[in-house]
Amino acid sequence: MTTTTTTGRPRAIRFQAGDRDLSRVRTRGQAFRPGGDVYFALLTIPFWRFCAIVAGLVLVINAVFAWVYMLNPGGISNARPGSFEDAFFFSVQTLATIGYGTMAPQTRFAHVVVTIESMLGIIAVGSLAGISFARLSRPKALVLFSSKAVVRRRNGVPHLQMRLANWRTNLIVEASLRVFLLVAERTQEGELIRTPVELKLVRGSTPVFFLTWTVMHCIDETSPFYGEDATLRLQASGAQLYAMLTGYDQTVGQTVHAYHEYRFSDIVYDARFVDIVGASPDGVRTIDFARFHDVEAIGSG
Repeated sequence: MTTTTTTGRPRAIRFQAGDRDLSRVRTRGQAFRPGGDVYFALLTIPFWRFCAIVAGLVLVINAVFAWVYMLNPGGISNARPGSFEDAFFFSVQTLATIGYGTMAPQTRFAHVVVTIESMLGIIAVGSLAGISFARLSRPKALVLFSSKAVVRRRNGVPHLQMRLANWRTNLIVEASLRVFLLVAERTQEGELIRTPVELKLVRGSTPVFFLTWTVMHCIDETSPFYGEDATLRLQASGAQLYAMLTGYDQTVGQTVHAYHEYRFSDIVYDARFVDIVGASPDGVRTIDFARFHDVEAIGSG
């Protein structure tokens, strides 16, 4: 058998959940909203960018309050006169409610500024803590989708197949998968509409999903993939192929979702997935994720 891989040898897998994001759109003409949807943006941006924004915001706030403290020379005890550094670090202690006791406000102006900064600190810390918790507590299924889909015969009938694996190898209970085509159609009036066409699966659900799952769609007369030129026709029409999984993660105790988009160039005909599930001498099941995306041509070699 000849194995078809992207590198020609086993390799480490970099997990990407939903790497082809079907929610990505480019918009125009939206009305301007001051500040935009800040909460949504902070929930969806990469975590490193979120941390960078929080760090930058904290530095800016403390720098602003340090400048305000410097407007009142002598307002902070034990601070060097005209020292921005001392004012800045006093602001850090105040905003974070640390209060070492070395520096303290000693004028009415400084006390008023400390009061304002303390209230701002309570709001800022509470808000950022809430957003951080919302980011970390969101249920997320680490489900790996095969980078390729294959078409092969099973019992003499062509089947479209995709492979999934539960990256965590824990239990996803009552997992269900839906595969559909988003097909562009033109009405008699000339309007272009996009219609989801669900593909009927041989088995669209599984009671327990913790290893791998090969999903199959029978390409019969009722299938959009039926016919020799079906794939080219669908691709030319701008159709898109999506797979969406839903299940109950027993570990986190919440319903989780995962999805993946397949391009028609990802479909390999007359091929099958390389077997990656085995058993060790002690009887424990093993999964070779290094070959998860590998397919091999049928009848070659």
